[in-house]
Amino acid sequence: MTFLTFRFAPSPNGELHLGHAYSALLNQRMAARVGGRLLLRIEDIDTTRCTPQFEAGIFRDLEWLGLRWEQPVRRQSEHLAEYRAVLDRLITEELVYPAFMSRGEISAFIAEKGGRDWPRDPDGVPLYPPLDRALPARERKRRIADNLPFAWRLDVEAAMARVTADLSWVEFTDETMSATRAIEAQPQAWGDVIVARRDIPTSYHLAVVLDDALQDVSHVVRGKDLYAATGLQRLLQELLGLPQPRYFHHRLILGSDGRKLSKSFKDTGLAALRQAGMSPQDIGRLVGL
Repeated sequence: MTFLTFRFAPSPNGELHLGHAYSALLNQRMAARVGGRLLLRIEDIDTTRCTPQFEAGIFRDLEWLGLRWEQPVRRQSEHLAEYRAVLDRLITEELVYPAFMSRGEISAFIAEKGGRDWPRDPDGVPLYPPLDRALPARERKRRIADNLPFAWRLDVEAAMARVTADLSWVEFTDETMSATRAIEAQPQAWGDVIVARRDIPTSYHLAVVLDDALQDVSHVVRGKDLYAATGLQRLLQELLGLPQPRYFHHRLILGSDGRKLSKSFKDTGLAALRQAGMSPQDIGRLVGL
């Protein structure tokens, strides 16, 4: 029997807040509606910010909320060899290149060439300049041998030329999953994004598409802040021959100032709300569930 599979995938780089509670509970509700599975993934590739203490807090908060998930829990930090193999494939196929420009160099180049008119990605970040993409192979090898810091960036132009399949994705229009629509992917809007670091052989985008495939995730339910990134992830799925999940990008829980919640907002942290005497049922009502 094939089960529909959902997942909740927090990063242990801070305490969970009301926005995480909404996403976790919504994943559980939607999985239950279709008799599906719910997985928990710990996205801990950011070794400088992720800690065992924050991970323990995630388990504590989710268990308190009443979330139930299948074992084992996948931790990205335990699967770096899998990401490395995929990165090596992209390197061999010349779909990525080492990018050496520092933030200061990027800013100086953009200020000289385009300033405010320089194109930006959907998050408002200036696109990476094209200089490193044009470096000769010998110069790339020399810089790497000299131990210069770099990141692996996707050559989006080369990647788009390699893909012949439809890059749209299927989006559910609401949490009842009663209707869908096709969304046109626009990965080129992100420019040459980072897909791996020199010391960590992956990035969020590369890891998430591989994880979803390896875990047989059929439905990705996550916040609207990742809506635009889906187009880039669809491109990676096609390049790597990975299956395409269906998506639902849910509303965001906003703070009193109207901005998306952050892990630095202590007043909306689940641990603080629990200590203040709130119940899991209170949390459900607060987030509209």
